[in-house]
Amino acid sequence: MPNAWLVVPLTTGNELIAFVVLATARARIDVNWEVNDLLKTAARQAGAFLGQMQASEALLEVRKFDSFNRMSAFVVHDLKNIITQLSLMLKNAERHRDNPEFQKDMLMTVEHSVERMRKLMMQLREGATPLDGPRGIDLADVLRRIQTAKSGQGRDIELKIEERLVARGHEDRIERVIGHLVQNALDATEHRGRVWVRLARQGTQALVEVGDSGHGMSPEFVRERLFKPFQTTKPTGMGIGAYESFQYIHELGGKVSVDSAVDVGTQVDLLLPLFEVGHATASPDLLKESE
Repeated sequence: MPNAWLVVPLTTGNELIAFVVLATARARIDVNWEVNDLLKTAARQAGAFLGQMQASEALLEVRKFDSFNRMSAFVVHDLKNIITQLSLMLKNAERHRDNPEFQKDMLMTVEHSVERMRKLMMQLREGATPLDGPRGIDLADVLRRIQTAKSGQGRDIELKIEERLVARGHEDRIERVIGHLVQNALDATEHRGRVWVRLARQGTQALVEVGDSGHGMSPEFVRERLFKPFQTTKPTGMGIGAYESFQYIHELGGKVSVDSAVDVGTQVDLLLPLFEVGHATASPDLLKESE
């Protein structure tokens, strides 16, 4: 720069983050202490502003990575469950491969697993928020699907539906939340123990009760660790499912409560908002049945 005159450093703390080159002034200026003080003051303000911008950009980037890492943890948790289901199917394939019923169930399981993995990939691309809004979810159908899936794994679930209720939410996530609770109950209960699910109305909400006569949890674990990420009582667990379930139910305006005792069992109550026409989008089948 042939007309360069002064170089003014812009600093934040003791770090030089930029500098400004001033061109030669049109009128003669003596660089005395007043000019120096003015330039220093302006440089400090500009440096502080630039430093704040850089810090904000770095924080935003960190938050994006944190959000992606959190979503990745949820996806890995769900993939682990899918792999467990497919592994169990392969384990039984040698013994039942000539059984037409097993072949039919195997194809349905693979199809369901592929669809779940496709949705997981969409979640990683689009983020944690579902693309579609909450809909009317037939909870009885969801519970029957979960019961059928677990019976295919050789475990019996007592299912009691006191009333057919339609809740507001996203069907795949509701099914994942309840399925996670049921799987936890099965994991904590010996084969001769009881695992039950009950659907009933409680005021203006739907109650989904998932209970077992299994190992149970201590009051300290329920109070301090149960709904925090990466906290689990399972040797091979990730501690993500309960945290994700708790967050999602509260996003819907619902509530989760837990009653558990060591060597007695656990009961988890989900309170879900009931579907109201005009507040969400219902499937055509549900609207026809309501009419």
